Amino acid sequence: MIKHLVTEKIKEEAFKIGFDAVGISPAHKIPGDRLNDWLDRNYQGKMAYMEKNAEKRLDPKQVLDGARSLVSLALNYFHDEQLPYEDRTKGVISRYAFGDDYHKVLLPKLRSLQSRIANFVPEARARYYVDTGPIMDKYWAARGGIGWLGKNGNLIANKKLGSWFFIAEILLDVDLEYDSPAKDHCGSCTQCIELCPTEAIVEPYVVDSRKCISYLTIELKEDIPTDLRSSMGNLIFGCDICQDVCPWNRRVRTSNERAFQSRFQSRSPSLSQLASMDEKDFESSFQKSALKRTKWRGLMRNVCVAMGNAALKEMVPHLKHLLSVKEPMVRRHAAWALKQVG
Repeated sequence: MIKHLVTEKIKEEAFKIGFDAVGISPAHKIPGDRLNDWLDRNYQGKMAYMEKNAEKRLDPKQVLDGARSLVSLALNYFHDEQLPYEDRTKGVISRYAFGDDYHKVLLPKLRSLQSRIANFVPEARARYYVDTGPIMDKYWAARGGIGWLGKNGNLIANKKLGSWFFIAEILLDVDLEYDSPAKDHCGSCTQCIELCPTEAIVEPYVVDSRKCISYLTIELKEDIPTDLRSSMGNLIFGCDICQDVCPWNRRVRTSNERAFQSRFQSRSPSLSQLASMDEKDFESSFQKSALKRTKWRGLMRNVCVAMGNAALKEMVPHLKHLLSVKEPMVRRHAAWALKQVG
């Protein structure tokens, strides 16, 4: 097929499958200055995989030999729920985890699109990922015109999507027609920087993961640094604050994807009820959820911090219960929280 017809067909099929945006870019090598500087400053924290595959991240041809094109895809996950920031008895969970684990939702869609591409370009070789491979997904989505990299490090698309979307990509060894990069529309706005509770956005477009609440509550598998705990409020899984305050996110439409519809226990969970969960309860309650990434020990650690910040006497029995569990990390955080309650 002619190049422009193949490109149009890929986009047409992507929208049929349910993706909300598609951008296509040439699979060239990326300059490594920004990534290497970020790594040199240890902003990756304990995410060792960022260092391990740094060279691959900069060169798609090391991921797929002969790679020529990269198809970036976006899927809206937004649901306009009021997050219980002001209710100290509740925990706050990031909107992206309201429904089913996004990996399980996007991967079948990617497989379907790759299969359809193979039908009209049988000779094409492909690799596809949902943040599980060494691909700089935000860079490529911006290069393909889906959006621009905001000062908070998130990709921002437009008034319909804002930054409330997941990114996936298909790497192909065929030439396609390429989209123009998106322009930066952050302007002079610095709300995300000013309102980050832990000051994790150390300069425009640069996030120190070691301070980011999303990193602390999900990626970090060890004790949360004591000097950051009091700034975490009642956030127990991820953080949406830099997105909530972004002007581009004020009129975003709700996702059409049923799998992302919010479950009751994900919208505004009771800290006391979460604290009473054992590992079996945790597995059954969050079996399809992204919350499983923290494992029981990680979620209980986060719940202890939120209870300590709430400093409510009614939470003492629940903290004493967590002080008696076998997991040492949970016990340490429960002890800290009891001191905050006094």
